Amino acid sequence: MPRVVVFDETGGPEVLRIVDEPVVEPAAGEVRVRIEAFAVNPLDQMIRAGQSPRPIRLPHARLGVEGTGVIDALGAEVTGLAVGDPVILAALPDFEDKGAYAEYTTVLAGRVVPRPAGLGPVDAAALWVSYFTAYGALVEKGGMRPGDRVLITAASGGVGRAAIQIANQIGAVPIAVTRHTAREESLLAAGAAAVIATDRENVGEATRRHTGGAGADIILDAVMGPGLAELSLAAKLGGTLATVGWLDPRPASFPANPSLTIHRYMGFADMVDPVTVRRVAAFLAAGVRSGVLRPTIDRVFDFDDIVEAHRYLEKGTPSGKVVVTA
Repeated sequence: MPRVVVFDETGGPEVLRIVDEPVVEPAAGEVRVRIEAFAVNPLDQMIRAGQSPRPIRLPHARLGVEGTGVIDALGAEVTGLAVGDPVILAALPDFEDKGAYAEYTTVLAGRVVPRPAGLGPVDAAALWVSYFTAYGALVEKGGMRPGDRVLITAASGGVGRAAIQIANQIGAVPIAVTRHTAREESLLAAGAAAVIATDRENVGEATRRHTGGAGADIILDAVMGPGLAELSLAAKLGGTLATVGWLDPRPASFPANPSLTIHRYMGFADMVDPVTVRRVAAFLAAGVRSGVLRPTIDRVFDFDDIVEAHRYLEKGTPSGKVVVTA
């Protein structure tokens, strides 16, 4: 029987276990997807550890909000899709029952998008959440335009590297922020116009140096925490701050730049809107075709090594996405 990753209690990576479950037939309006690969995200780690933003039903909870595979079966009333189509899971808000940490899952037909041609399963598994989040925050909310100077925190992570590429595709100027000088070369190679390493320089002063004294037009922040007030001073007067994560779990300080337009962007809210999904899917497919957009993969694990994949993510050192092949 197909295998599924579940957990019966919250805790460390060791609470995850692999079980066998029968194949489920897709209901009306659903498709069944044979999963080829899925990404391991910080949200998965938080849920497993008992830090979920909403209650999780135990036991036998599941994980996984993004993945890719091939349509294996169609439910009644499904049109426009066929068995054998390679797809990306576009949203899994009901991941407790139909998570991507599995060899098969069923989802509503409207919650898959075609896998861009030329993108293999590992890269495709790492595309949707990071790139959707970066695009949604920068373009849909932040109104990013060609020439905008965009300051990107946690730039070595999946969303950060996606934001660098998306800024370049638009014609904006991505300025990457990292805690470690050792990552400067990698971020420049990833497309950053400049890199600010906070272990050697002040982010506000360095941003003004890279922007001719003006400050960033847009800040994309995945960290939050008490450093948010200081970070806000790196923006120009009348600039935009878009927050997309909470890597620092401590309470966030209030932005010290009162002229900022602030967006708290939660990508999963947009991922269930079919109009937004079509727009983002078209943008990403175009970027993949042109070669500008390509996920950065830090490490790939086998399905049997899901516990090790979570342990690796918990170290907090990935430069790109962690992917598991099913």
